[in-house]
Amino acid sequence: MTKLYKKSEITFAIAWIVAYVVLSSLADQLSETLGAVKSVTAVLHIAMSLILFFWIRNNNLSEKYGFCSPTVPAKRFLYYIPLVIIASSAFWGGVRLQYGFPGALLFFISMCCVGFLEEVIFRGLLFRAMEKDSPKTAIVVSSLTFGLGHIVNLFNGSGKDPASSLTQIVFAVLVGFVLVLILCRGKSLIPCILFHAANNALRVFEAEGSMSPQTEMALNLAMIVVVLGGYSLYLVRAFPGKVE
Repeated sequence: MTKLYKKSEITFAIAWIVAYVVLSSLADQLSETLGAVKSVTAVLHIAMSLILFFWIRNNNLSEKYGFCSPTVPAKRFLYYIPLVIIASSAFWGGVRLQYGFPGALLFFISMCCVGFLEEVIFRGLLFRAMEKDSPKTAIVVSSLTFGLGHIVNLFNGSGKDPASSLTQIVFAVLVGFVLVLILCRGKSLIPCILFHAANNALRVFEAEGSMSPQTEMALNLAMIVVVLGGYSLYLVRAFPGKVE
């Protein structure tokens, strides 16, 4: 791992992205085959998280990849309240434990690890590697990362109509933009990891289907325009200047 990293940080990041996407997909399929939700996936994600965490720590890269306290006080980020609002949306339609206790626990663990892995890989490894040559390009790629994964909903027969899928994509891109701004200004990936993990893991309590598609879309649009749009503008204006 270290030899590849020293040879090319971008190649190293892409290798992790490919490994994460492919192995996670295979693990999900195997979990379904075994009839136990996230059973294999949770083990995989725990293993990948530990490998990446200890590799970063042992190579003295913790500060570079944001494993440190923010250099900016939380009040400058409005105490991250907009992110709390987004994560809490899992409860807006009611609370219902999905999958039963064993499955729910595995789902929760897996999603917490996903929050860690995706932030470290995309807003850590990939962003820092690209930032050297072009900070603006690095910000764009990091922002799009959140959204691109949702494009599959347009083609995979997930049951979501194109309008809902497009709304999800825009929503995710804006979340990605907000997170990369928080990383750039605060020099810490910790708030991004905590939000990402919570936003994913709390979905295990979501009462799916409790809201009509129209209501769900209206709420998503409100969060896009008011919460994410407003927070993005605030972060841009509150921290003027070049990305460091």
